[in-house]
Amino acid sequence: MASRSRVTRRTVIKGALGAAGSSFIPGAAFAQGKRGGVLMVAADSEATNWNGAIAASNGVFFVTSKVLEPLADQISGGSGLKPVLATSWTPAADGRSITFQIRQGVKWHDGKDFSSADVAFSAMEVWKKLQNFGRVVFKDLEAVETPNPQTAVFKFSKPIPSQLILNALPALSTVIPKHLYEGTEIAQNPANQKPVGTGPFTFAEQKRGEFIRLERNPNYWSQNQPMVDRILYRVMADKGATAAAHESGDLHLSCFSAVSTADAVRLSKVKGLSVSTKGYEGILYTCTVEVNHKRKELADVRVRRAIRHAIDPKFLLDTVFQGFGAIATGPIPASGAPFYTTDVAQYPFDPAKAEALLDEAGYKKGSDGNRFALKILPAPFFEQTRLTGDYLRQALRRIGIDAQIETNDAPGHIAKVYKDHAYDLAIAALVYRNDPAISTTVLYRSGTPAGVPFANQYSYVDADMDKLIDQAASEINADERTKLYVAFQKKVMTDLPIIPLIDFPFLSVVSDKVVNHHNTPRWPCSSWADVSLA
Repeated sequence: MASRSRVTRRTVIKGALGAAGSSFIPGAAFAQGKRGGVLMVAADSEATNWNGAIAASNGVFFVTSKVLEPLADQISGGSGLKPVLATSWTPAADGRSITFQIRQGVKWHDGKDFSSADVAFSAMEVWKKLQNFGRVVFKDLEAVETPNPQTAVFKFSKPIPSQLILNALPALSTVIPKHLYEGTEIAQNPANQKPVGTGPFTFAEQKRGEFIRLERNPNYWSQNQPMVDRILYRVMADKGATAAAHESGDLHLSCFSAVSTADAVRLSKVKGLSVSTKGYEGILYTCTVEVNHKRKELADVRVRRAIRHAIDPKFLLDTVFQGFGAIATGPIPASGAPFYTTDVAQYPFDPAKAEALLDEAGYKKGSDGNRFALKILPAPFFEQTRLTGDYLRQALRRIGIDAQIETNDAPGHIAKVYKDHAYDLAIAALVYRNDPAISTTVLYRSGTPAGVPFANQYSYVDADMDKLIDQAASEINADERTKLYVAFQKKVMTDLPIIPLIDFPFLSVVSDKVVNHHNTPRWPCSSWADVSLA
């Protein structure tokens, strides 16, 4: 499989992605937006910690990116940054510092002034020490100097690519108020449950299992924003109920495939509704098999290669993902330019090859036809991961591996996989965030503190891999850095520490009453300050 396979559901939705490859499925024409109104949004889950500075998670950002803001965000088109709490940034040529000019006239929701001191506190005490991805990106950050309230100078103990720091800003630079967190146990601070930010909306109320209510910030620094008065997230775990609410007009918006793919296809034909895969370009996911290397069988690369040969990714793409996505060729998706390469080892669907590898590894079939047993834990967050778990169980049984499915709720799954290591294989949806060093290499670098989710909790340790990752993370020459990440992809696909399967976007369902939506590469995780209702 030398090139990336792409399939579109043309037989079911002819032109659903548009004649020219557009990923927007139009319903009614858009009306002109106006100020006011309540934006009704479906939320299929609730976070236990709403502090996006600690938990750089799309499930958290979906709500609190409207409350807490980063230094900068992505702009339409996918390249470049839009100033948010920082108005400009100047990297030093030697890679040892970067200077941010901080926006003036910004206030926290409790009325206190925002300044560079808040940025310094967030960077040194939260991003560097506590954040799931920031622990790696900011590990060499030794100080943040604040010569005045509008300047923050990040100082690094060794050269760090400005490319990496700038790519990290949208997801990893959420700023929290120093005056509420300093001197407290940050991870346990009550503000994590009801965050105080600088964003266009305030966090007003949450009733677990029912709703989350955000209110318009009348003192927002961007004049005449936000446009809507309130965002009400209705907690709706049932995809069918979410689809029905769209049809009845009780919802304006759902994101992250909150309805099933089949319902999305049907809703795209309903007058007044539209379905979009746009707005996810900067948060593309890869459906991946996570592997517990503490299992003797799975620590053998021949067994991991056998598992990959037993999987038919085209069948997965066509059936589970309904053609919305692409077969993954490695740990970096095709959208990850300039780093992406297809010059890596590939594993075509070949059950006979899989069985031969298992025999070679010493795991021959017993009298019952089985070689050994494995436990599969599909992540409960998305229908795609659950269905992939069902498929993998069948695929492994065909080559003599007795696979059993164990299901858990979201907190239980995270605890079992990333804290307790009580699994053999897990089906995950892992996100790529603009740069391999942000959220991808952490899946392969050893030494991650125990319990950090969406990181290497697999007991995979390889000194050459660690060295390669560390070199790439500190190489300030962009061309040389790209070469290192090509080498990284080759090693990943040779060793298969975990197994990438399908790169996929999510689907959003939108009422034609919503104006200014899905217009940035990580739109569901943006501020929605310019969103309005017809």
